[in-house]
Amino acid sequence: MTITPKAPPTTLPDHTQLPESNGNFVKNFQEHPQSILLTDSIQPVLQRLHPENNYCIGQDSGIYWRLTDPPEKGAEAPDWFYVPNVPPALDGEMRRSYVLWQEIIPPLIVLEFVSGNGAEERDKTPWKGKFWVYEKVIRPAFYGIYEVKHSRVEVYHLIEDHYELISENQRGHYPIHSLGVELGIWQGFYQNIELPWLRWWDEKGNLLLTGHEKAEVLAAKLRELGVDPELL
Repeated sequence: MTITPKAPPTTLPDHTQLPESNGNFVKNFQEHPQSILLTDSIQPVLQRLHPENNYCIGQDSGIYWRLTDPPEKGAEAPDWFYVPNVPPALDGEMRRSYVLWQEIIPPLIVLEFVSGNGAEERDKTPWKGKFWVYEKVIRPAFYGIYEVKHSRVEVYHLIEDHYELISENQRGHYPIHSLGVELGIWQGFYQNIELPWLRWWDEKGNLLLTGHEKAEVLAAKLRELGVDPELL
């Protein structure tokens, strides 16, 4: 019996085709700095709202909403989310997940960063679709779908039992009044790349700066006063 070997592929898969083995490994290199940017810049706001530091921020961490086998089938792992009035650690250990039936308090805002075509983030299939689970079960007050490829974000607000799409204000931002901030797209250079980044502003339209950006502003002011910040 002669076995004819399969012909090798004529082209090798690229970075857009490889992370698709199980449908859960669809990430890109922009998501990590995007999460850091959101967390870093909003920390002063959260510390002012929670002087006792009673809040937590999750990034790619599971929110468990029902018991299933395997357990991960009963969870969603938003790219970024914020929960008020809960401690960042439990029994002295940093959280590994957020168990909704134990905590009761839902996230205030959940953000998903689209890596594909956005169908997963907008899926309203009962008990399975991500949009349905957020709207009907986890119920964060705000749900944002960020598409860096299209330089846009959709923000939904939970009204009674369903999400309504928020209209942008005159600055092109989406107000999150309970936090006193606005969410929107900022075209600029962060870390080592220029992209349309998802960022926060205050309610007067001032960009919330990262610690590094604040240091740069301070250094520029010192130079205007004739002081070399490198010598301090």
